[in-house]
Amino acid sequence: MTDSAASKAGARPRRSALYLPGSNARAIEKARTLPCDVVILDLEDSVAPEAKTAARALACEAVRLGGFGPRELVIRANGLDTPWGREDLAAAAEAASDAVLVPKMTAPGDLAACRAALGPKVPLWAMIETARAVFALDALGAASADQGVACWVIGTNDLVKEMRCRLGPDRGPLKPALSLAVLAARAHGLAILDGVYNDIPDLDGLAAECAQGADLGFDGKSLIHPTHLEIANRAFAPEPQAVTWARTVVAAFDSAENSGKGVLKVEGRMVERLHLAEARRLIAVAQAIEGLETG
Repeated sequence: MTDSAASKAGARPRRSALYLPGSNARAIEKARTLPCDVVILDLEDSVAPEAKTAARALACEAVRLGGFGPRELVIRANGLDTPWGREDLAAAAEAASDAVLVPKMTAPGDLAACRAALGPKVPLWAMIETARAVFALDALGAASADQGVACWVIGTNDLVKEMRCRLGPDRGPLKPALSLAVLAARAHGLAILDGVYNDIPDLDGLAAECAQGADLGFDGKSLIHPTHLEIANRAFAPEPQAVTWARTVVAAFDSAENSGKGVLKVEGRMVERLHLAEARRLIAVAQAIEGLETG
């Protein structure tokens, strides 16, 4: 990958991805004004069985109407093993959402089946939320690259349920799975979002979990309430000092006297071209966020 290509890879901000019930017209209308990077119109967990068909129609109509500005608009479908999944994918493909998020991917064949049902044009996102998925991360990553998957979303609630673990504030039992998922996503060129924080009024706890997610390498966090947006946006934005350093690194490599060099000493620190690629990406992310927030 060239430096310029590296700078563009992963540069789209996905700091905050807000789930909204596809059945809630007022919430969908409000989402058009919220400071989130991604809106996920949910047809799965947050919608009762008797409301699935109506929610699908409402979500797809919202996509067709538009008005979400620069926000990425994603429909989360029901699984293909449910009575609604296949129709969800067909309707989402016709509505042409920015992506379709499919749940409980456990094997490469699951992604291939979803791609076949969705058609070739709409990007896929995939939920990583089962014990089987954790043990198949590399295979799922390779299949994701083949099937046009742009992003993984960790389903921490489902993982906790399957593991039967006791989850404390540091998410200790989940850390191995979270780190492995980030590694697999990076190995296959995918964006990856952390799971939701369930305690809506506990903003201090949310901030701590966002900081942990950023430290682990996640691109952003999936969220369940608008009050969580500001904290997630702040936590997953590049730190100003990091952007300043990135610009210093780029300027050093771009200077005429350093043309063709692979390793430089910049302000007393050794930097290589691998640092240059990441510096360009970080600057691109910061510029994209600035564009979102000013435009």
